Amino acid sequence: MATLSLKDVRKSYGSVQVLHGIDIELEDGGFLVLLGPSGCGKSTLLNIIAGLDETSSGDIVIGGRSVSNLPPKDRNIAMVFQSYALYPTMSVERNIGFGLEMRGTSVDRRREAVARAADMLQVTHLLDRKPANLSGGQRQRVAMGRAIVRDPDLFLFDEPLSNLDAKLRVEMRTEIKRLHERLGTSIVYVTHDQIEAMTLATKVAVMKGGYIQQLADPRTIYERPANMFVAGFIGSPAMNFLRGRLGRGKSGWQFMAKDICLNLGRSKEKLEEQEVILGVRPEEFKVVHHDIAAAFHGKIDVVEPTGPDTMLTSLIGGQSVIARVGPRFAGRYGDDVSFTVDPTSVNLFDPQTKLRITW
Repeated sequence: MATLSLKDVRKSYGSVQVLHGIDIELEDGGFLVLLGPSGCGKSTLLNIIAGLDETSSGDIVIGGRSVSNLPPKDRNIAMVFQSYALYPTMSVERNIGFGLEMRGTSVDRRREAVARAADMLQVTHLLDRKPANLSGGQRQRVAMGRAIVRDPDLFLFDEPLSNLDAKLRVEMRTEIKRLHERLGTSIVYVTHDQIEAMTLATKVAVMKGGYIQQLADPRTIYERPANMFVAGFIGSPAMNFLRGRLGRGKSGWQFMAKDICLNLGRSKEKLEEQEVILGVRPEEFKVVHHDIAAAFHGKIDVVEPTGPDTMLTSLIGGQSVIARVGPRFAGRYGDDVSFTVDPTSVNLFDPQTKLRITW
């Protein structure tokens, strides 16, 4: 196990800068997910950590040792690729142990390590097969087994589940979570799937345009996003953004817009009356009857039953809002609807900077 430290890592291709001063500290045994849309720089950063690409400047430290000038073979890392990268003519057993074979590990130690990894990943019964005779999930397990036998300081995963169907992705996500808990080895994992990030990570780095927008634990990323990009990227459906004004009321601060008056309460921060954007997660809206005081009043536009929930799109003061309500919600298009929201669950953003306002 080892810590990982990235210090002011920058990468340019000619005049095009793709990474802008990346600083990350990952604790021993941590699980870091690099999350962001295509082209944000997350795979480039992973390749730099692996030694498959060079930094333009900055330093990479693994287990207290600078590895910036070391080739991949000397960094004591193991990488699991999106494409599996298995040898088609070799059996599963030899695919898993081939890295050890190339390092001159004895046959007995190699067999022991392969057997241990195969048992951990539940592929013992597949050891004599060739990759062509395996399913996608089984191939990914074999690729993971090849990394496990290396006993590295750091595991690197490059979108390992993107080639799998939805059901298999859920199963393999559980396997990776279990693997991390059993081995305790530090992991850096690249994905554009925010569900993978939220379920796997101890720390998430949300990236955009070569910058880290926020680096924090999953709960903080979800509940207190640093800016509107993070707030909108995390969550499905995404956070609702409502334009209005922050003003003083009798009992403290209020968010006000057409058909909306949400009491936020008192704040320890120094605030001022201003135009703001209110961020509310869909699950925070609670449907109430018209005879109960409500903060939001509107009309139903679309009702989408999903089984365990109902996605309810409403028009409130000309602004569209998506609420996640109960599965037996009985409203229909055109009906009046009212909501309450716990003020401690909402976020306020500056319309100009798009940054979250602390209140």
